[in-house]
Amino acid sequence: MEPFGDDEVKKIRKAYASYSKNAGAANAQRLEAFVELMLCTGLRLKDAVTLRRDCIEDGKLRLRTEKTGTVVCCPLPPSLIKKLQMVRCICNQYFFWTGTSKPKSAVGDFQRALKRLFKLAGISGGHAHRFRHTFAKNLLMAGVPVERVAVLMGHRSSAITLKQYSAWVRERQQQLEADIRRIWTEKYRADSPEDRVKEPESAIQSLYGNGPKWIN
Repeated sequence: MEPFGDDEVKKIRKAYASYSKNAGAANAQRLEAFVELMLCTGLRLKDAVTLRRDCIEDGKLRLRTEKTGTVVCCPLPPSLIKKLQMVRCICNQYFFWTGTSKPKSAVGDFQRALKRLFKLAGISGGHAHRFRHTFAKNLLMAGVPVERVAVLMGHRSSAITLKQYSAWVRERQQQLEADIRRIWTEKYRADSPEDRVKEPESAIQSLYGNGPKWIN
């Protein structure tokens, strides 16, 4: 299951207005806060739906995840905190759940709402878990080490993160190598225009080939 691309995220955000016309402003505002929470934290769907208000304090999310029991602590952008504060109060204890229905039922409600939003956005294959993958990919492509991404994702070990997101670890490595080649090219051209730049050996083969494993 692929992360959402930047263009797809833009389409989803643009579809909030269309969703509002059909579902009402309050419901659209609630769904918008929910989607932005998923994008900014990478929470699993159930953890996001049943998020307690007291899990957010001093601009940070602190939550013990349902699936693994690991504690996730993640700073939140002020814009997201503002959106969450504006969500119409359904329950004093939770942002998106009444606390009286079964969590499975509440998750189903959001799955249907997201399905409708994806349709309005023209996103094929839309799924809530893709928000989680998007969060992980954005961190990896920004250069955040795998072991730190693992902590934010609530994984028990970085090996799980590396296994699930190896494609983007590889893409990040390719970006780093491209940066090095560019710097080398500029340096050699400045020092001696006649010298040909010898490209460094790719680390990708040693990381994913038969060579020794690269440890981040």
